[in-house]
Amino acid sequence: MKIVTLIRTFPKTVDGIEVGRQLLKSGTSIGANYREANRAESKSDFIHKVGIAEKEASETVYWLEICKAAGLGNSTDTGALLTEATELLAILTTIGRKAKGRTQRIVAAVISVLILATAFSLSAFPLSAFHI
Repeated sequence: MKIVTLIRTFPKTVDGIEVGRQLLKSGTSIGANYREANRAESKSDFIHKVGIAEKEASETVYWLEICKAAGLGNSTDTGALLTEATELLAILTTIGRKAKGRTQRIVAAVISVLILATAFSLSAFPLSAFHI
């Protein structure tokens, strides 16, 4: 928990305390939400929870940028965490997009099968035969 260690170095001033509190909340929330996503009850639940983790990663990047600009914490540690948070945001964005795309492709495939079944009178073939 490098982020917790960084926050412990912030000054006990109004800005240090408030920025530290916000960074602690968003920075630790990323992993918690991604863990929840991996225990999702459905594909849409997974997509939703990954989306929350993505938002928290974006917020963490923001607070780390504030820390860097305000000189809160060790600049080397802040820069390293900013790079890591930016990479994590990109990873979560990709996971979310791929999960959404896969769902959209499945829906499009089902619709195509239904259209073909109607157009070619394939009603003799049950949809369960397509394993969708």
